[in-house]
Amino acid sequence: MISTRGRYALRVMIDIAENSHGNYLPLTEIAERQNISEKYLESILVILTRGSLLLGLRGKGGGYKLTRKPSEYPIADIIRLTEGSLAPVACLKEGAVPCERVGECRTLPVWQGLNRAINDYLSGVTLADLLKPDAAEDSACL
Repeated sequence: MISTRGRYALRVMIDIAENSHGNYLPLTEIAERQNISEKYLESILVILTRGSLLLGLRGKGGGYKLTRKPSEYPIADIIRLTEGSLAPVACLKEGAVPCERVGECRTLPVWQGLNRAINDYLSGVTLADLLKPDAAEDSACL
Protein backbone atom coordinates (compact mmCIF):
# COMPACT_ATOMS: atom_id res chain seq x y z
CA MET A 1 0.00 0.00 0.00
CA ILE A 2 1.37 3.41 -0.96
CA SER A 3 1.56 5.79 2.01
CA THR A 4 0.50 9.44 2.05
CA ARG A 5 4.17 10.36 1.64
CA GLY A 6 4.35 8.51 -1.67
CA ARG A 7 1.00 9.84 -2.89
CA TYR A 8 1.85 13.40 -1.88
CA ALA A 9 5.28 13.16 -3.50
CA LEU A 10 3.64 12.27 -6.78
CA ARG A 11 1.14 15.15 -6.44
CA VAL A 12 3.97 17.56 -5.65
CA MET A 13 6.02 16.45 -8.65
CA ILE A 14 2.99 16.98 -10.90
CA ASP A 15 2.37 20.41 -9.34
CA ILE A 16 5.96 21.51 -9.89
CA ALA A 17 5.97 20.22 -13.47
CA GLU A 18 2.75 22.09 -14.25
CA ASN A 19 3.50 25.34 -12.47
CA SER A 20 7.24 26.02 -12.43
CA HIS A 21 7.82 26.78 -16.14
CA GLY A 22 11.52 26.26 -15.41
CA ASN A 23 11.52 28.58 -12.37
CA TYR A 24 11.81 27.73 -8.71
CA LEU A 25 8.48 27.32 -6.91
CA PRO A 26 8.26 28.34 -3.25
CA LEU A 27 7.27 25.65 -0.77
CA THR A 28 4.42 27.83 0.50
CA GLU A 29 2.78 27.98 -2.93
CA ILE A 30 3.03 24.23 -3.45
CA ALA A 31 1.67 23.56 0.05
CA GLU A 32 -1.28 25.86 -0.52
CA ARG A 33 -2.20 24.42 -3.91
CA GLN A 34 -1.89 20.84 -2.68
CA ASN A 35 -3.42 21.45 0.76
CA ILE A 36 -0.45 19.83 2.50
CA SER A 37 1.06 21.25 5.68
CA GLU A 38 4.35 23.06 5.03
CA LYS A 39 6.16 20.96 7.62
CA TYR A 40 5.07 17.64 6.07
CA LEU A 41 5.69 18.95 2.56
CA GLU A 42 9.20 20.01 3.54
CA SER A 43 9.99 16.46 4.70
CA ILE A 44 8.85 15.13 1.32
CA LEU A 45 10.80 17.77 -0.62
CA VAL A 46 13.97 16.86 1.29
CA ILE A 47 13.62 13.24 0.10
CA LEU A 48 12.96 14.30 -3.50
CA THR A 49 15.89 16.74 -3.46
CA ARG A 50 18.33 14.25 -1.91
CA GLY A 51 17.22 11.75 -4.53
CA SER A 52 18.10 14.28 -7.26
CA LEU A 53 14.54 14.45 -8.57
CA LEU A 54 14.31 18.13 -7.61
CA LEU A 55 16.66 21.07 -7.23
CA GLY A 56 16.17 23.16 -4.11
CA LEU A 57 17.29 26.75 -3.67
CA ARG A 58 17.07 28.63 -0.37
CA GLY A 59 16.43 32.30 0.10
CA LYS A 60 14.62 34.97 -1.88
CA GLY A 61 13.59 33.63 -5.28
CA GLY A 62 14.21 30.11 -4.04
CA GLY A 63 12.07 27.04 -4.02
CA TYR A 64 12.00 23.81 -5.98
CA LYS A 65 12.12 22.77 -9.62
CA LEU A 66 12.56 19.59 -11.64
CA THR A 67 16.04 18.40 -12.56
CA ARG A 68 14.93 17.01 -15.92
CA LYS A 69 11.98 16.85 -18.31
CA PRO A 70 8.74 15.31 -16.98
CA SER A 71 9.01 12.56 -19.61
CA GLU A 72 12.25 11.44 -17.92
CA TYR A 73 10.58 10.69 -14.56
CA PRO A 74 9.10 7.18 -14.37
CA ILE A 75 6.48 7.13 -11.63
CA ALA A 76 8.19 4.04 -10.22
CA ASP A 77 11.28 6.14 -9.39
CA ILE A 78 9.24 8.67 -7.41
CA ILE A 79 7.35 6.01 -5.49
CA ARG A 80 10.46 3.89 -4.81
CA LEU A 81 12.33 6.94 -3.53
CA THR A 82 9.60 7.87 -1.07
CA GLU A 83 8.36 4.38 -0.15
CA GLY A 84 11.59 2.41 -0.31
CA SER A 85 10.09 -0.52 -2.21
CA LEU A 86 7.21 -1.49 -4.44
CA ALA A 87 7.44 -5.17 -3.48
CA PRO A 88 4.08 -6.70 -2.54
CA VAL A 89 5.68 -9.04 0.03
CA ALA A 90 8.69 -8.68 2.32
CA CYS A 91 10.68 -11.51 0.75
CA LEU A 92 10.85 -9.66 -2.59
CA LYS A 93 12.19 -6.41 -1.18
CA GLU A 94 15.69 -5.53 -2.31
CA GLY A 95 18.24 -6.88 0.15
CA ALA A 96 15.71 -9.12 1.92
CA VAL A 97 17.05 -12.15 3.72
CA PRO A 98 16.07 -15.18 1.63
CA CYS A 99 13.07 -16.96 3.07
CA GLU A 100 13.75 -20.37 4.53
CA ARG A 101 10.79 -21.72 2.53
CA VAL A 102 11.85 -20.30 -0.85
CA GLY A 103 12.51 -23.76 -2.30
CA GLU A 104 9.04 -25.01 -1.41
CA CYS A 105 6.99 -21.80 -1.53
CA ARG A 106 4.08 -22.44 -3.87
CA THR A 107 2.89 -18.82 -3.67
CA LEU A 108 6.22 -17.24 -4.66
CA PRO A 109 5.44 -17.24 -8.41
CA VAL A 110 2.25 -15.26 -7.71
CA TRP A 111 4.15 -12.61 -5.73
CA GLN A 112 6.93 -12.47 -8.31
CA GLY A 113 4.39 -11.95 -11.09
CA LEU A 114 2.60 -9.24 -9.13
CA ASN A 115 5.92 -7.57 -8.36
CA ARG A 116 6.83 -7.57 -12.08
CA ALA A 117 3.41 -6.20 -13.04
CA ILE A 118 3.63 -3.36 -10.50
CA ASN A 119 7.17 -2.43 -11.48
CA ASP A 120 6.55 -2.71 -15.22
CA TYR A 121 3.38 -0.62 -15.04
CA LEU A 122 4.78 2.15 -12.85
CA SER A 123 8.02 2.20 -14.86
CA GLY A 124 6.01 2.68 -18.04
CA VAL A 125 4.11 5.74 -16.79
CA THR A 126 5.99 9.04 -16.61
CA LEU A 127 5.31 12.32 -14.91
CA ALA A 128 4.56 13.77 -18.35
CA ASP A 129 1.74 11.25 -18.78
CA LEU A 130 0.00 12.73 -15.74
CA LEU A 131 0.23 16.37 -16.74
CA LYS A 132 -2.55 18.42 -18.25
CA PRO A 133 -2.00 18.56 -22.03
CA ASP A 134 -1.10 22.27 -22.03
CA ALA A 135 1.21 21.88 -19.01
CA ALA A 136 3.16 19.11 -20.74
CA GLU A 137 4.08 21.53 -23.53
CA ASP A 138 5.03 24.32 -21.10
CA SER A 139 7.20 22.08 -18.91
CA ALA A 140 9.26 20.87 -21.87
CA CYS A 141 11.23 24.12 -21.58
CA LEU A 142 13.03 23.45 -18.33
